[in-house]
Amino acid sequence: MRAIVLERYGAPERVMRLAEIPRPVPGTREVVVRVAAVSLNSWDVDIVTGAMFTRIAAPFGPKHRVIGSDVAGEVVSVGDGATRHRVGDRVFGELTASGWGGFAEYVAADEDAVVSLPAAVDDVTAAAIPQAASMALQALGDRGALDGSRVLIVGAGGGVGTFALQLATAAGARVAVVDRGGKLDRLRLLGASDAYEAGAIPAEAGPFDRILDVVGGLSAAEHRGLLAPGGAAVAIGGRPRRILGYALAAARTPARDGGRTVRLLAAVPNRDLAELAELAASGHLNAVVDGPHPLATVPHQVARLRAGDVFGKVVLVP
Repeated sequence: MRAIVLERYGAPERVMRLAEIPRPVPGTREVVVRVAAVSLNSWDVDIVTGAMFTRIAAPFGPKHRVIGSDVAGEVVSVGDGATRHRVGDRVFGELTASGWGGFAEYVAADEDAVVSLPAAVDDVTAAAIPQAASMALQALGDRGALDGSRVLIVGAGGGVGTFALQLATAAGARVAVVDRGGKLDRLRLLGASDAYEAGAIPAEAGPFDRILDVVGGLSAAEHRGLLAPGGAAVAIGGRPRRILGYALAAARTPARDGGRTVRLLAAVPNRDLAELAELAASGHLNAVVDGPHPLATVPHQVARLRAGDVFGKVVLVP
């Protein structure tokens, strides 16, 4: 089968290539999925380029030769002991805890790493959902409490941000967004009430009841300064030094900050896929897709994502 293989850490278009490799066979409690679509995440960029946390876990080179985690497709074979899916089932899911391998025509995965896909959801949409929409949903928390609240999304133009913007506005929140200037008009069309260019949030923009910082664009102190009393900021990504700052902020006693809290998201993969699939099937959640692009262009698309040139989710098809 065809797959994009990762040889070493480095610039995407220098260390990734299209190759023929053996088609996987299912192990115990595994299924093999014919990949109909696969999407990119920032984790793919971190693995390819050898970001600090990646090198700590795998100092001598990439742990997985084929990466790519968010897939949609059809089950073509089932291993011993696997009972959750049958051959012919359409499924989707995140494979970060199941060996990765999505940048290929076929992938073997634990049967619990994928869930059934409603007929009303197409493969491209499904591949865009797993990691990004799950993080958005979990970072927002109780959506029933968002009605009438003010929410700020920093780094709103990517996958997590575009899903979070839709989920928050549907729950009745007034949502402000932060990103590069070229993305702001499209974010307004998605429902943002206010839009600010990165690094140019006016002091009077707040206070906010909830902040989702997808990219680590603000420090923990800046989060607290923009939060209303009792408000909560959830950070999803960022550079190592900023992540350390969020971790230290999470240890503070909220009473010292007027009940304001800052924490890192500890996302649970695939936990919310059934709910997200229903939202997509009913038209209440839409994937903002860049593509779909041919599988062979994965190195180029990873480079684009690394440069911040993507709006929404990059999706590829074998």
